[in-house]
Amino acid sequence: MGKTSPDKIDIGISADDRLAISGGLSRLLADTYTLYLTTHNFHWNVTGPMFNTLHEMFMLQYTELWNSVDLIAERIRSLGHKAPGSYAQFGALASISDAPPEPPKALEMIAILVSGHEAVARTARAVFPVATNADDEPTADLLTQRLTVHEKTAWMLRSLLEA
Repeated sequence: MGKTSPDKIDIGISADDRLAISGGLSRLLADTYTLYLTTHNFHWNVTGPMFNTLHEMFMLQYTELWNSVDLIAERIRSLGHKAPGSYAQFGALASISDAPPEPPKALEMIAILVSGHEAVARTARAVFPVATNADDEPTADLLTQRLTVHEKTAWMLRSLLEA
């Protein structure tokens, strides 16, 4: 069986739109994976009086993020493009920084994760008009789901920072 070129895919979305959407989803994948790694790192390294609460919360969050990377990557593949999958690719595509080399204190961890979830929401939101203009409902649905998760998680984490 021969190779299928992205130009030969006929799902009702132009090759240019599929390329643009896949590019945006690749940035979303990179941000999501980077945030996953940071959240898992913080789960391992959190200390202090909020240890139990944050340890469990971070586990729920990194599990959700881990499950989402597959959905994002599979959507990129459905559009006929390769999903990035290396640290080098993620580093080049991500809008958020890697976790600090030394684990910060618990409240700093929370602030970093708030910033990360807000950044991932911005990345998802930037792809949304491209997907909707191309009548790409599956991608728009995926983005809506991701926005809901990231905005809600940022809100919940921010609430822990209030005095």
